[in-house]
Amino acid sequence: MDSGVHCQESLEGQREMTTKRKELQLMMMTMMKALLLCWLTVGVARGSPSQYTSYQNQRFAMEPQDQTAVVGARVTLPCRVINKQGTLQWTKDDFGLGTSRDLSGFERYAMVGSDEEGDYSLDIYPVMLDDDAKYQCQVSPGPEGQPAIRSTFAGLTVLVPPEAPKITQGDVIYATEDRKVEIECVSIGGKPAAEITWIDGLGNVLTDNIEYTVIPLPDLRRYTAKSLLRLTPKKEHHNTNFTCQAQNTADRTYRSAKIRVEVKYAPKVKVNVIGTLAGNNNVNVAPSTHGAVQRIVEHAQVRLECRADANPSDVRYRWYINDEPIINGQKTEMVIRNVTRKFHDAIVKCEVQNSVGKSEDSETLDISYAPSFKQRPQSMEADVGSVVSLNCEVDSNPQPEIVWIQHPSDRVVGTSSNLTFSVSNETAGRYYCKANVPGYAEISADAYVYLKGSPSISSPRSQYGLVGDTARIECFASSVPRARHVSWTFNGQEISSESGHDYSILVDAVPGGVKSTLIIRDSQTYHYGKYNCTVVNDYGNDVAEIQLQAKKSVSLLMTVVGGISGVAVLMLVTIIIIIYFKCKKRTKLPPADVISEHQITKNGGVSCKLEPGDRTSNYSDLKVDISGGYVPYGDYSTHYSPPPQYLTSCSTKSNGSSTILQNNHQNQLQLQQQQQQQHQHQHQQHHHQQQQQQQQTAVQSVPMTFLTNSSGGSLTGSIIGAREIRQENGLPSLQSTTASVVSSSPNGSCSNQSTATTTHVVVPSSMALSVDPRYSAIYGNPYLRTSNSSLLPPPTAV
Repeated sequence: MDSGVHCQESLEGQREMTTKRKELQLMMMTMMKALLLCWLTVGVARGSPSQYTSYQNQRFAMEPQDQTAVVGARVTLPCRVINKQGTLQWTKDDFGLGTSRDLSGFERYAMVGSDEEGDYSLDIYPVMLDDDAKYQCQVSPGPEGQPAIRSTFAGLTVLVPPEAPKITQGDVIYATEDRKVEIECVSIGGKPAAEITWIDGLGNVLTDNIEYTVIPLPDLRRYTAKSLLRLTPKKEHHNTNFTCQAQNTADRTYRSAKIRVEVKYAPKVKVNVIGTLAGNNNVNVAPSTHGAVQRIVEHAQVRLECRADANPSDVRYRWYINDEPIINGQKTEMVIRNVTRKFHDAIVKCEVQNSVGKSEDSETLDISYAPSFKQRPQSMEADVGSVVSLNCEVDSNPQPEIVWIQHPSDRVVGTSSNLTFSVSNETAGRYYCKANVPGYAEISADAYVYLKGSPSISSPRSQYGLVGDTARIECFASSVPRARHVSWTFNGQEISSESGHDYSILVDAVPGGVKSTLIIRDSQTYHYGKYNCTVVNDYGNDVAEIQLQAKKSVSLLMTVVGGISGVAVLMLVTIIIIIYFKCKKRTKLPPADVISEHQITKNGGVSCKLEPGDRTSNYSDLKVDISGGYVPYGDYSTHYSPPPQYLTSCSTKSNGSSTILQNNHQNQLQLQQQQQQQHQHQHQQHHHQQQQQQQQTAVQSVPMTFLTNSSGGSLTGSIIGAREIRQENGLPSLQSTTASVVSSSPNGSCSNQSTATTTHVVVPSSMALSVDPRYSAIYGNPYLRTSNSSLLPPPTAV
């Protein structure tokens, strides 16, 4: 710029020259010199070496370039000079920073490098916002006239991270569902302006309904960013946080602020079938969803639940069925105690309301019920060749399977609710409509397709009546269409209401025809004979001759005799049954103190006297079968101890000597009683008692034997000799051998013995002591008891 000014001044001086030629030439020469000087000056300023001194000019090996830095970072602007002759300095926005390397006055600035390498790079640390400027490296002319050089300008752009964003509405915002609210987020001081992003509570980035604004700060270097979110709150936004994130190129780390949204919303309602009660079984039903409705059995008890999510939670409920409000339906559950088919496809609605609003949900009931006829098939009359249709409409859920069956062939002729066919002799007849639903009983209904024609009488040609009684003659005719007229004649005369009080006629319509009944009151002999029945319809008539014959009546005497005979036979059968049951009846013995002595037969055999007792009772079966051999007497008292009143007493006679057979348990108890008596008189019979104990010890190992017949027969029963026992115990012997027999035959009788031999069976004293003394014969018989017996008194009756 300075060289240009000098050129302009030289030109002005030349204009002041005189018009003289010499002066003009001189002026021309001066101008040429000035132009040459200007060209040389401009060439030096641009660093272009002169063609004759280029090897001595200074030049740049490296010039600074544009850079970007964040506040607080370090920046180095490079500058290397070759053949440096002049003085080097850095300028900031054309303001010189100094020529010394330490750049005194600028604490954060310094020129780094070495003079040997010609490195004069500018180092800035830490970078601040004020450092945002244009920088240039300049070298002044050399001492030998080397031209000055200047580098290109390098721009340093300083970036500033924004401050943390803030939401002007605070930490919480209260909203109502579907009513728009505005949320503003502000980020201050960013260079460049902050980028703001909105994220909802579900992690979704919001891009709609957002207004973004940038406002410069007073320093015109930094900016304030604002983002306005226009939100339409929903129920799912309740108690969720909306996040505002701010960042710029200075710092890509997000800084954020959050706000919690409290949304008031109307109830969100859901109706579910939660259970049914069918009979005594409680069936839990999983909550249903639309499109998968639970099927409910008819007559079950159904529970429906209404769930409502609302804010505020103070809600009111109301139930409807097919838009009809339910009385007292202000509860969360509704129970239908007997759900019938009329509730099928009924819409059950629950309406819930709070201070924000109200909403509703509904459930359609699916009732499963048995099939029933909405329309039964109707019988029809048709001509040959005509087309007829039978309809069978069935109501059920699920839908029924319908089949048509032709009778009597039982052939399936249709599977829909409507059956259409052409009438012929083969297709006329009876048809069944059957409806089947899984889980329910099959239902059926029938209908007839009648072929039109003249009537046909099918009544028996011979009918009967009793003289003196009311007689009836029936005339049945198949008639399609229905008969127009039915008439009766007798002896050529038509019978009508004017024929007298003897006759009356009843006409009844029956399926496919008509039945006419001629009633003859108090019929006499002259009423019997041939009657003609005539049936007439639109297609013709039929006549039948019916013979009324008189039955022979049974005389009164024969009736009375027959009745008496029947009563007598009945009484006889009753008496036989009573006798039979009396013979089997079980009676009880009288008290033991009134039992009579056993009678002994004189024929040398054995006679059994049944005491009053039950021979078939359980006690008579409680005995030991010893007919086959030896029975260990270790279990004898356990398995063979029935009370004496349930035993059978027998007497036997052999070779003129009598033997009394008694209960073997009585012998055991008698032995026990005798031992007690011995103990009381021990001081008198000490020696005899020792002898007795030795004898008992000696016979304990003797096996049990049986009373046998000399002829080889056996007496069924267990026998214990009583004579030897009494002798061994020091008691007076009986006149005859005494034994105990218990019958093992089913009827309680004893086997007949002609001659018997007595063998001894000795029962150990330990087993005898284990028997209840009340079962002893001496207990119930006062003639066998001693005066010093300590037993309880016997009962007087059983």
